[in-house]
Amino acid sequence: MRDHDLPARERRTRGKRRFDDDEPTFLKRGRAAEPVLADPDAEPDPDTGERWSSWDDAVHGPQPHPDWLVTELAAKDTELGVLKTGKEADVHLVRRAVPGTDRSCLLAVKRYRDAEHRMFHRDAGYLEGRRVRRSREMRAMAGRTAFGRQMIAGQWAAAEFAALARLWEIGAAHGRIAVPYPVQLRGTELMLEFLGEPEEGRAAPRLAQLRPDPAQLRDLWDQLVDALVVLARAGFAHGDLSPYNLLVHRGRLVLIDLPQVVDVVANPQGPDFLARDVRVVSAWFAARGLPAAQDPVELTGELLREAGIR
Repeated sequence: MRDHDLPARERRTRGKRRFDDDEPTFLKRGRAAEPVLADPDAEPDPDTGERWSSWDDAVHGPQPHPDWLVTELAAKDTELGVLKTGKEADVHLVRRAVPGTDRSCLLAVKRYRDAEHRMFHRDAGYLEGRRVRRSREMRAMAGRTAFGRQMIAGQWAAAEFAALARLWEIGAAHGRIAVPYPVQLRGTELMLEFLGEPEEGRAAPRLAQLRPDPAQLRDLWDQLVDALVVLARAGFAHGDLSPYNLLVHRGRLVLIDLPQVVDVVANPQGPDFLARDVRVVSAWFAARGLPAAQDPVELTGELLREAGIR
């Protein structure tokens, strides 16, 4: 949903907000990056695992770029291994470094499956409310042709990149949500900030792996509610939120895996996706002994009001 669509939404009855201390810029909506369908991957050198940095012909993340990020065109990317495998995408660990210097950084590289592999098995519901300009592409996506499946893969990558870029800018300015910095998008390959211990190449743990004490549990819940409010004000639901796509990096809760991000206004199923997100994470916290966690139905209602729906 773009800026020129907002007046109808703003005319709806909003009611009194519980969370009213943030700037209205949270409601501004950016334009998603256009999917690029060409295969982005140059084959790495079979002996060294290196390839030239693809920074020069990729869509870049928000500016100013972080100081740790290597943007020099003389840099090379070295494959270090697989961090995570999945049905729709694999995440690899890559070191980007300038040879002969101390300039280097670790990146998590998410590569969506191509048209010959299994795609999202629930994509129809998530794709509602997303628009593709050309009718040929819409027909191909609806018919799940090979080209259509490739288009869907491009949409997942572009949607995740756009959502991460927007949420990273909000978090950098206001601190109420944390996501990995989206380094670049090239085709169906998404490069992200690696969150973990760089010296060991160990990724930050998922929330599901932790057994926090009561004080830590309360702090993580409060961080999660803040993040959900930011998402709602931006018009988003995560769409597949669970303890497995929340990282805890040095005490900070970080949202990951956002390709299926849902526009809660444009997508008719948006409120249902939001309600499910809240139910899943609320159940995890309640099962670990957080009796003061907010009732999920009440919290969902407040988030929908923040999104301008109720």
